[in-house]
Amino acid sequence: MKIIVPMAGRGSRLRPHTLTTPKPLIAVAGMPIVERLVRDIAAIVKQPITDIGFVLGDPAFFGDEVVEHLTKLAKDLNAAPHIFRQNTPLGTGHAIMCAEPILSGPAVVAYADTLIRADFNLDPEVDAAIWVKQVDNPQAYGVVQLNDNGDVKGMVEKPQQFVSDMAAIGVYYFKEIGQLKAELQNVINENLTRGGEYQINDGILRMIQNGKRFVPSKVAEWMDCGNPEITIQTNQKMLQFLHDEGEVLVATHTNHNSTIIPPCFIGKGVKLTNSTVGPYVSLGADTRVENSTIENSIVQSNTVLTNAHIKNSMIGSHVLYDGHFTTLSLGDFSKLTS
Repeated sequence: MKIIVPMAGRGSRLRPHTLTTPKPLIAVAGMPIVERLVRDIAAIVKQPITDIGFVLGDPAFFGDEVVEHLTKLAKDLNAAPHIFRQNTPLGTGHAIMCAEPILSGPAVVAYADTLIRADFNLDPEVDAAIWVKQVDNPQAYGVVQLNDNGDVKGMVEKPQQFVSDMAAIGVYYFKEIGQLKAELQNVINENLTRGGEYQINDGILRMIQNGKRFVPSKVAEWMDCGNPEITIQTNQKMLQFLHDEGEVLVATHTNHNSTIIPPCFIGKGVKLTNSTVGPYVSLGADTRVENSTIENSIVQSNTVLTNAHIKNSMIGSHVLYDGHFTTLSLGDFSKLTS
């Protein structure tokens, strides 16, 4: 099994946190989004992962440090790492085609801006699966259209009239991804674009029209990381899942007269002094918190918070903060002191 991860976008909706850190490497519940996504998919498919292809954007932003992190992630899963570049943003279909050298055999395609909780077995009789989540407002999503047998017969983007309430979440399984590759190549050859971009949906629809069987696979939970507010909600949900599953979330740290209210992630080397942290707080490695109260927030690594009383906040790495605000969204290397 291969995993293809298109992740070339700049994550503009998550600014200022993505001004210096690519969105997929933003830590949520103590782990970068892309790392948790890939590890969860590897566990879900219950098959050995042989190759992982990451499709990155401009090397000036997705530089050597990003490549090293992703290479290590693949090797940790005993998979061969592959780095590809999508230097021009020409759509989801084009991003997949950037990984053309490894587009053969069974594969999962997963866009690195979402986290999931799921447990199911891949049906060897089907050609592909589209992971979906039932939503209350399908007009805001791309949804799958089902036939009488419950198979996918079409995909509709943001339907104004009801088609279904099953939203495609951006994770797909192909028994032979070479078939998708062939159809996407036809899309590119015919210059079939939508808004100037080549879309994965057009390749999928052509596969369906050629008799390939697609089935919907429901996920128990779909968590977005689109903007700071939603990412904080995702951090809360993920911490609760991990806590309930018995995962160790508190690393070796220093605690002086402080209280941790679970579930929380406390990174290695964190120092807490006269503070209350939690519930639903993630503190990155080597962060220091003094005389503070923090609830339902994400704080990245190497940050210093003093006299802080905050909740529903997202704070980057290498931040120096001393103040009395209650809701914050501070990017990396910010400094607020009196």
